[in-house]
Amino acid sequence: MSDNKPYDVVIVGGGHNGLVCACYLARAGRKVVVLERREILGGAAVTEEFHPGFRNSVASYTVSLLHPKIIADLRLSRHGLRIVERPLANFMPLPDGRYLSFGADAASDSEQISNFSKKDAASLPRYYEMLDGVVGLLRATLLETPPNAGGGLIDAWRALKSGRRWLNLNLEQQRSVLQLMSRSAGEILEDWFETPALKALFGFDAIVGNFASPYHPGTGYVLLHHVFGEVNGKQGAWGHAIGGMGAITQAMAAEARELGVELRTATPIAEILVENSRVTGVRSADGEEFRARQVAANLNPKLLFLDLIQEAELAPEFLESIKGFRCGSGTFRMNVALSELPDFACLPGTTQGRHHGGGIIMGPSLEYMHDAYEDARKNGWSKRPVVEMLIPSTIDDSLAPPGNHVASLFCQHFSPTLPDGKQWDECRDAAAETIIDTVTEYAPNFRSSIVGRMVLSPADLERKFGLVGGDIFHGRLSMEQLYSARPLLGYGNYRTPIRNLYMCGSGTHPGGGVTGLPGHNAAREILRDKRP
Repeated sequence: MSDNKPYDVVIVGGGHNGLVCACYLARAGRKVVVLERREILGGAAVTEEFHPGFRNSVASYTVSLLHPKIIADLRLSRHGLRIVERPLANFMPLPDGRYLSFGADAASDSEQISNFSKKDAASLPRYYEMLDGVVGLLRATLLETPPNAGGGLIDAWRALKSGRRWLNLNLEQQRSVLQLMSRSAGEILEDWFETPALKALFGFDAIVGNFASPYHPGTGYVLLHHVFGEVNGKQGAWGHAIGGMGAITQAMAAEARELGVELRTATPIAEILVENSRVTGVRSADGEEFRARQVAANLNPKLLFLDLIQEAELAPEFLESIKGFRCGSGTFRMNVALSELPDFACLPGTTQGRHHGGGIIMGPSLEYMHDAYEDARKNGWSKRPVVEMLIPSTIDDSLAPPGNHVASLFCQHFSPTLPDGKQWDECRDAAAETIIDTVTEYAPNFRSSIVGRMVLSPADLERKFGLVGGDIFHGRLSMEQLYSARPLLGYGNYRTPIRNLYMCGSGTHPGGGVTGLPGHNAAREILRDKRP
C-alpha cells in the first residue's frame, strides 16, 4: 500500500504544470508521485488521434507562452521537443473579398496595412513600441511569487520590488500600463488605428478564452497576456510543437521519469486527506491512499476546494470566496480531418500557400466580435461566431495521411450555461454546424472537405480536461483574479489555508496558457518551506 511508503510530495493532476512542478521537486531530492485522472498525461496539452490516421492537439493548440527557462531546465529539446515558428502569424479573410495577412516581416506588414490605411501603417511601429514597454513589466513578474496580502517581511520586500519596477517606467509607459490594465481592448485599439480588420486582428487576442466583448473594461489585459511569449528566442512569435502539444508534455514526462518521479495515470482522486488542518496525503477514487508530507494540486481551485476537501476543514468565508471564483471562457473547440486545404474566396486555391500556415481569423471587426458575445449571452451561442483556424499539418506532416490535413478550430462565443434549461449535449452538433457554416462562407470547399471531426463544447471541455465552465485559463483573467489575488487575495503565493497543501496550476499566478510558470513557481515555494 502506498501509505506504507510516504512520499515527500503528491501532485494531483498530470497536466503540464504538474509535470513541471514534479521535475523541479525531484531535482531537489524530493520523492514525488504524480497522479493523473485520465489515461494519458498532459492535461489539456495532449495530442490524440480523433479520426483514423488523423492526430491533433485536441485542446490547447499553439505554442508561444512556454517559458524558455523551463524548456532549458527540463531539457525538453533533449527529450525530442522541437518547436517551429509559424510561417505567418495571422491571415484574416474578409467578407468583401479582400484579406489581411500579418507577421511575415515588418516590410510586408507595412505594405499590407498601407493597402487599407497609410496612417495605420505609420502607427504600427509606435503601437509595438508601446506594447514592448508594457510587456517588459509583465515578463519581469512571471518567474516571481506575488506578494501575499497580509504576509510578513518577505511579502513586503516583494511588494517593494514590484513598486520599484513601476517607478522605473517613464510617464508614458506608466500611462500605457494603466490603460491596458483598466480599459477595453476596443477603446485602446480605436485610439491607435482606423482599419476595422486591423483592429479586429489585434482585438482577437483580447477575447481568446475570454467570455467578453472586446469593449469590456479589462480586456486590454487579456490582449497583453497573449503577447508576452516567444518562440526560439523571437519575442511575440507563435509556433507549433512537432507532434502536437502532446510533444511538450511527453518531453516533460520523460524528464520526470529520469529524475525518479513516479507517474500514475487512470488514478482519479476522491479526497485530499487532512488532519488537524495539515495535509497528510490523498485518497484515490478506488480507495488507495498516497501518504505524503506535502501535496500540490494542479487543478482548478474550485475543483480542489469544493470537490476534494471536506467542507469542515475550510473557513466559511474562504468557501464563499472560492465559490465566487469566476470561470467560463465561452470557448468551443473542434478538430477536423480534411481531404484538402481550404480554398478561400479571397485567395483561391487548394495548393498550400503561406496563408494556410498562420492563424486564420474569421471575425472581421470589433463590432462583429461584440455582436458574437451579445448573441451568446442572450441565446447561448453566437450564430455568427468568431473562429480561429490553424492547420498544423501544413508544417507537420506527422499529423495526417499524405495529401490530407488536420485543422484546429478555436471558437468564441459559446456560453458555459445555456438558457431555458438546455444542455450542451443536446445542442453540441447544432453549434458545430454553425461553426462549419461560418468557415464555409470564407472557404466554400470547407464543408465538403471534412472527413472526420471531434467536437468539444464547454461542457465537454469540463468533463474531459477539468476546465470548469470550459475555461481554458482555469479562472478568468480579470483584474480581481490576477497576481496577488489569483485565485484569492491572501492566497496568491501558491499556498492554501491547509498547511502543506499547495496550488501549482493555472488558477494561480501568472494564469493560463501552456507556460509551465505556475508549476515552476509553486515548486520554489514548496522547497522554500521547511520539510514538515
